Amino acid sequence: MVNTIAVRIMGILNLTPDSFYDGGRYRDTGTALARAEKMLEEGADIIDIGGESTRPGSEPVSPQEELDRVMPVLEAVCGLGARVSVDTSKAVVAEAALRCGAAIINDISALRFDPGMAKVVAGSKAQIVLMHMKGLPRTMQDAPLYIDVLQEIGDFFRERIAYAENAGIRKEAIILDPGIGFGKRSKDNITILKKIELFLDLGYPLMIGASRKRVIGDISGASAAERLPGSLALACLAAIRGVHVLRVHDVAETVQAIKVLKQVW
Repeated sequence: MVNTIAVRIMGILNLTPDSFYDGGRYRDTGTALARAEKMLEEGADIIDIGGESTRPGSEPVSPQEELDRVMPVLEAVCGLGARVSVDTSKAVVAEAALRCGAAIINDISALRFDPGMAKVVAGSKAQIVLMHMKGLPRTMQDAPLYIDVLQEIGDFFRERIAYAENAGIRKEAIILDPGIGFGKRSKDNITILKKIELFLDLGYPLMIGASRKRVIGDISGASAAERLPGSLALACLAAIRGVHVLRVHDVAETVQAIKVLKQVW
């Protein structure tokens, strides 16, 4: 068990019409910028900007549409002096974002969807999040199956790490995310959350994005709008078990929970 709580809070800023929880709320630059400012005031360490929904059943958007959604907001948020992550699997979006000042590329495909992504990241000083996902967002929840979910994710991470480092990406730039809800059954997500510290043995920082996800509803019966308590429970659990970054919708509440946890743990 990890006894030191040292975790950063990544606030989610979805610029999409169809994300599972907050789709459509921040589609214009002014509203999105105000939300970013609010999350920074609340204690967010990182703002994660996404222009393409990756919820189960979602369809991809074109690179140009993603750029049109992301770049005006990204430029404005970088102007605040914020540390910015961009949630994209497209090299052209990542390259534009990095030129504008983004510091992290959060790639749900772990460099698999776009052969140019590794080169873009390797040629920068940015960090890269390598996330595990079985299938594509459109189909990933169509009967996913694992024999040993922890072993399969571990093997996936080892292969993707080797690929990234062989492509010239620095070891210290890599962050791992086991992909809660991405091609996984509820019992798979629960197993991952119970044993998340096992992935620390790989020697890389871990990120968890469980905020308001279906696994909380599967356990509690709560809708996405009612899953804040469950989200905070999972955030505290992840922090206790050594996770380095929490990707969350509810920044102020998570920051408060982690402050209290640090004092009493």
